[in-house]
Amino acid sequence: MAHAQQFYIDGVWVDPVEPRTLDVINPATEEVCATISIGGAADVDRAVKAAARAFDTWSQSSKKERLDALERILAVYLRRIDEMAVAISTEMGAPLPMAKSDQAGIGAAHLSEMIRVLRAYEFDRVEGDMLITHEPVGVAGLITPWNWPMNQITCKVAPALAAGCTVVLKPSEVAPLSALLFSEIVDEAGLPPGVYNMVNGDGPGVGAALSTHPDVGIVSFTGSTRAGIAVAEAAAKTVKRVHQELGGKSPNIVLPDADLKDAVRKGVQRCFGNSGQSCNAPTRLLVPVEKMDEAMAAAKEAADAIVVGAPDAPDTMLGPVVSDVQFGKIQALIQAGVDEGAALVAGGVGRPEGLTKGYYVRPTVFGRVTPDMTISREEIFGPVLSIIGYDSVEEAVRIANDTPYGLAAYIQAGENLTEARRISRLLRAGNVNINGAPWRASAPFGGYKQSGNGREYSEYGLHDFLEIKAVLGYAEA
Repeated sequence: MAHAQQFYIDGVWVDPVEPRTLDVINPATEEVCATISIGGAADVDRAVKAAARAFDTWSQSSKKERLDALERILAVYLRRIDEMAVAISTEMGAPLPMAKSDQAGIGAAHLSEMIRVLRAYEFDRVEGDMLITHEPVGVAGLITPWNWPMNQITCKVAPALAAGCTVVLKPSEVAPLSALLFSEIVDEAGLPPGVYNMVNGDGPGVGAALSTHPDVGIVSFTGSTRAGIAVAEAAAKTVKRVHQELGGKSPNIVLPDADLKDAVRKGVQRCFGNSGQSCNAPTRLLVPVEKMDEAMAAAKEAADAIVVGAPDAPDTMLGPVVSDVQFGKIQALIQAGVDEGAALVAGGVGRPEGLTKGYYVRPTVFGRVTPDMTISREEIFGPVLSIIGYDSVEEAVRIANDTPYGLAAYIQAGENLTEARRISRLLRAGNVNINGAPWRASAPFGGYKQSGNGREYSEYGLHDFLEIKAVLGYAEA
């Protein structure tokens, strides 16, 4: 990648103020696949100042100008989507077909959705003599994670640009290749200088500088709850707006009238998707206690059928997790499940048989898990499922809500959709999925409690980058 050791600032690729590099590790091989530059406060200041200058004109641009810019970005993105898939697969281990259809594909979906929303969106409304107008917040600092890189980059960049904000992106230093490619795409699309900027770096060096910079009007952060708290604390000193999409420990309630085997099979697959590295993964499977043995057998069958292997192997269903740090954390939590007395149904500690290199984790299922166990409470972020029994639907709802998180929840029902709808209103989560409904770019995404604040995707994401202004006496009464 030609610009791996540069940042994109003010419409050009530039060298860091102080040279400092970091090797990017391919999680499938444990070998260096790229070397990037790591920025600091001086690089952030340079990027923010460029964005602030550009804001003066971009904030006053017409809706058509912003639409044209997003459409150009989408056109280049689609032309280079195969490159994007390879970059994502290389940096974070997603199997190539999934890297293209889901990981890279979701970026195109968010760009397309924001174009649709912007076409119809009305920024101004006159009520009597009063104008209610929606204006861009200002310079947007965007801090994105490694697990769904294009999902989080596009669902932040697209609404920020559509709102009239200018942006400074800090992608994850663990998986930065897709962000470098995205910056090349934006450059090719020909936005005005300073409207989009990208600085690679870590949280203490770049993330903190973005969060505290007085000229940044909003910070949109996706990552762990711990890091989100640090961002909010840093941003509080300048009273800037903070949007957070944080951790999750999502329940998946299998109701008594559901087809248990089918519900468990789908629950296992959804939990293990992306190697379990999704903040909304349904990691707690709640089943009627009298059906625990049947559920464990179905889960074992589903887990044992999952093929773990190299991202470029044709039969691979699950690739590696992203890093040695993540691998070590997952192994420790699997061991905690064993030590605390959960029934190990499938998988366990160590790599899958035949894989001696790479951060591969055995698809793991625990049964007879109690709500107080570590694996039931901590976000594991790996292919690990906990099956918990319940005596009544009311108890299932209590267990589901007994978590500091509230990002997503799932319900598996039979023919009684009325009961599933009733339960959906009792679950303290920002997104509830009934019977495996397909993902939509138009559905708002975000959490309750320590899963964050604000909503992303579609018009809901656009709202977070807008200020509301009332102008009285604007028109004749």
